[in-house]
Amino acid sequence: MLALMMDRPLTLPSILEHAALYHGDRQVVTRTVEGPIHRYGYRDALTRSKQMAKALLALGVKPGDRVATLAWSTHRHFELYFAVTGIGAVLHTINPRLHPDQVVWVADHAEDSVLLFDITFNDLVAEIGPKMATVKTFVAMTDAAHAPPDTLVYEDLLAAQTPDFDWPDIDEKSASGLCYTSGTTGNPKGVLYGHRSTVLHALALALPDAFDLSARDVVMPCAQMYHANAWCTPYAAPLVGATLVLPGRLLDGPSVCELIAAENVTFLLGVPTIWVGVADHLDQTGGQLTSVRTIAIGGSAPTASLIARIENRLGGKVRQIWGMTETSPLGVINTALPEHADETEEQTLQRKLKQGRGLWGVDLRIVGEDGQLLPRDGKTPGQLQVRGPWVASAYFKQDGSAAFTADGWFDTGDIATLDPQGYLRLTDRAKDVIKSGGEWISTLDLEEAACSHPAVAMAAAVGMPHPKWDERPLLLVVLRPGQSVDPEAVKAHVGARVAKWWTPDEVRIVPELPIGPTGKVLKRELRDRLATPGTSS
Repeated sequence: MLALMMDRPLTLPSILEHAALYHGDRQVVTRTVEGPIHRYGYRDALTRSKQMAKALLALGVKPGDRVATLAWSTHRHFELYFAVTGIGAVLHTINPRLHPDQVVWVADHAEDSVLLFDITFNDLVAEIGPKMATVKTFVAMTDAAHAPPDTLVYEDLLAAQTPDFDWPDIDEKSASGLCYTSGTTGNPKGVLYGHRSTVLHALALALPDAFDLSARDVVMPCAQMYHANAWCTPYAAPLVGATLVLPGRLLDGPSVCELIAAENVTFLLGVPTIWVGVADHLDQTGGQLTSVRTIAIGGSAPTASLIARIENRLGGKVRQIWGMTETSPLGVINTALPEHADETEEQTLQRKLKQGRGLWGVDLRIVGEDGQLLPRDGKTPGQLQVRGPWVASAYFKQDGSAAFTADGWFDTGDIATLDPQGYLRLTDRAKDVIKSGGEWISTLDLEEAACSHPAVAMAAAVGMPHPKWDERPLLLVVLRPGQSVDPEAVKAHVGARVAKWWTPDEVRIVPELPIGPTGKVLKRELRDRLATPGTSS
């Protein structure tokens, strides 16, 4: 027997329609690439999104076509999140931090037909545009006064259209967005999101035990809109009527702090490297932010010292999350249970070092190398696999990937434990784990121990070949500004906090670590450098 309920498709334009009707004056604030702060309400955003939808149709964009962006987090990019998907096309947000050859590769692989770009990428587009096989139309996301010559201009295309537009009927299972992984091994892989999956993800994201968003919040994603849809906040914020603050291209400590203070931001999210810069700036200036309630951290695991610094300087509470491009990206989030009310400060900090608990929509399991299910005892590490309505089932235009199991799970490539309360604790990436004498050494635990030293800002542990033990850990550390320390002192500090046989054979002080397009330390690049004679890091 079927239910007698209305069948309304879960499509992305419905989110902005709702925001315009019920939260029409709630603002979207942008630090524009041209310089000034831009602000308007969701009602205006809907009007402009409809005008741009008509402009794209006039350019010949059809349902299923891929429309690419090379753009920062701005109001125009926000409009495209709805204008492109609302006509049944697919928004392909290209990560501009990829190597130019990879930008061309993903555009060709996606078969993009249109590329819209911020003016900071004028030179890049002039260089790579002629190399793109399928892109025939280029649009500068600016006004005529700032546009490069002989290029279509976003504001001109929009102004030529009226806002009288009805969104076409779209199957909720239709593709809406395309994001490529950062390509740390081989070519990037395409993850094709859908309307239904993204709406469900946005709903789950706003739940109290997730991001806990409402119309009373001011949300500032410091994860860029090209990075897994800015963790879906450009959809979750209008869904609940929260104010949305988009930082443009400036994510340095002073710029981020300025926007937080000016707009009374309550909810922040981004990768650890962003918050290192923010904490450094506040340390140097003696500043203190007062409006922040929550800081969601993902992309890579924050250390205990960084969590403490952030909460001290920003005033809000850290919620660590874990996810991937393939999980839209929210997989788990670290929220407290009622039984944690009486935790000591140290117990709370140790709990926050776990990535988080599963929430409805994402199933988790840990399996051994033989594929057998491992216990949720918080001690037994294994391969992390996930499934759910916003988890990828395959890569775009790639058949037979070993990442997708025969029984319908996605193998993340992470090594992790699950405890009886459902908390996930990553111990390593499968490709990064150090195998010494037949046993695993967690690089994350070594890095956490190193960063607990007051002079250390960042750390990266890598396995080096060893004639007896197969591999032994080498620890590379970057110091905080103005600090100095003897490497042996760092080694002793780490040795006092981990198993004796885990202690690194060597600690090296380095000026910087290679950071990838999504803010993670590039372990493969480190290993390649260390394998090349004459290099120190």
